[in-house]
Amino acid sequence: MSVDNPLVEYIDNLVYEPTQVHEHGIDLTVSAIYEVAAPGRLDFGGDELEDADLEPVPTELRNPDDEFGWWNLDGGQYVVQHNEFLTDLESPLYLQPRNELLARGGSHPSMLVASHLPLVPLSVADGGMRIKENARISTLVPFDSPTDRSG
Repeated sequence: MSVDNPLVEYIDNLVYEPTQVHEHGIDLTVSAIYEVAAPGRLDFGGDELEDADLEPVPTELRNPDDEFGWWNLDGGQYVVQHNEFLTDLESPLYLQPRNELLARGGSHPSMLVASHLPLVPLSVADGGMRIKENARISTLVPFDSPTDRSG
């Protein structure tokens, strides 16, 4: 059953719309996970602003005929890139981690997004986590949505 969600017109590159789109928002999927290999720089005026060096975390297939691999993450900090893109937003949206991510020891900050989806820091608890390629890890909801943002 298709859900009518007006946010769909602002999201490109959905992996599978019938699963990602629901009445509370739109779930976003992970396309890449990176480790910070060398520090970035941040200064007051921006003259010395420099991106961190990011190295992709490789995926592993569980079975030889699997179409998608898994990231085997140790506890620590990572950087996540989503598959989806924002286009022509009329007002900011609220990005939050999905409850499924939180319940398994992962988290990323909640934030307003206004023009594009940034790379997002991902925290993984000491026990580690396994994330499959294209897993739904975040939810976009209207900024003015009710306090229940549980997606």
